Amino acid sequence: MAAITKRGKTWQTRITYYDDAGERQQKNQGGFKTKREATEYANQFEVNRDTGELTLKESPYFKDYFWDWFETYKESSVRERTRLTYIQAHNVLKKYLPKAKLDELDWRRYQLFLKDYGQDHAKSTVSKMNSLFRASIKDAIYDGIIRKDFIKNSSLVYDKKRTRKIECLNEADVQTLLNYLLKTRNKNFTSKYMIITALMTGMRPGEIEGLRWSNINDDFNTIQIEQSWNETNQDFQDLKNESSHRIIRVDKWLIDILKEISHRGSQGLVFVNQYGTIPTSSAVNKTLRGALKDCKIKRQGFHFHSCRHTHVAYLLSHGIDLYAVSKHLGHSNITITANTYAYLINEYKAKTDSQIVTALSELLPTDAKSKSV
Repeated sequence: MAAITKRGKTWQTRITYYDDAGERQQKNQGGFKTKREATEYANQFEVNRDTGELTLKESPYFKDYFWDWFETYKESSVRERTRLTYIQAHNVLKKYLPKAKLDELDWRRYQLFLKDYGQDHAKSTVSKMNSLFRASIKDAIYDGIIRKDFIKNSSLVYDKKRTRKIECLNEADVQTLLNYLLKTRNKNFTSKYMIITALMTGMRPGEIEGLRWSNINDDFNTIQIEQSWNETNQDFQDLKNESSHRIIRVDKWLIDILKEISHRGSQGLVFVNQYGTIPTSSAVNKTLRGALKDCKIKRQGFHFHSCRHTHVAYLLSHGIDLYAVSKHLGHSNITITANTYAYLINEYKAKTDSQIVTALSELLPTDAKSKSV
């Protein structure tokens, strides 16, 4: 522990520690021109308990600092799926930068790492890893462990062939699939009900799994989303972010369809099947693949979460405002929506452009309108 104080025109640091006998000791060092220098000195040095001398701390490996940072600041607040992403990021550092110390890394070396790692990974994967690494480095700077953000101006490198477009169903396919699901549904098996709900609400799979009867208001035709379901722990968990807490309006027929499910679990979960359990995403995907095959809809990469993407595509194609879509999805800001669905947004841009031109043409005087035709 260190205290930084000013003495005249210079700064000093007082490092407090406890020796092996448990006695409180102090070590002073002064003469620093700025408070920052004194702080950096305190962060870079520790007291040797045997000699009482200040000794230089060895800079940690990036992989070790990253994992310590995760365990200290992130682990207690993230969901299991997110935890697995941090584990993946840690493994990346162990493979590509195993002996890289924090004080030795610079922009060039990190950029070479991105070039090496990104050559056989998709853009979304590289972007996610990079964002996690930068978050840890920003805290390392804040803690005074390093001085410069060597990640800030880096450029992402990725394999464009691995960067796939969002898989969606077109409107005709959605209608075909919905008709099939409705005709073949069985209230004892709830996977088809979950797929219908995903297509009609855009809810995340975990939000659908965690839906309770108390969240459904049939007086106002709304669904309140206030928890998610953890398949691993078989229990509720917090939503992805604060914005995920939301109430969405739905058509009355959807609520009526859900009321058909008669197996109500002890926790009030909606999609409990005849075995008293909630179908896993894997089970729902199996049902979905079978339905697509029966409907002769070929979408190899289409899965349960793709229903959410399809829901967004439908809203955008019908001119629903992007801000409204973002709130509907539970995104923390509209930028996330824009970045995630950039491909879909561009796809409908030509249609939107035509609507803009048509709308503006109404402002023109009659003689000008005839010339613009």
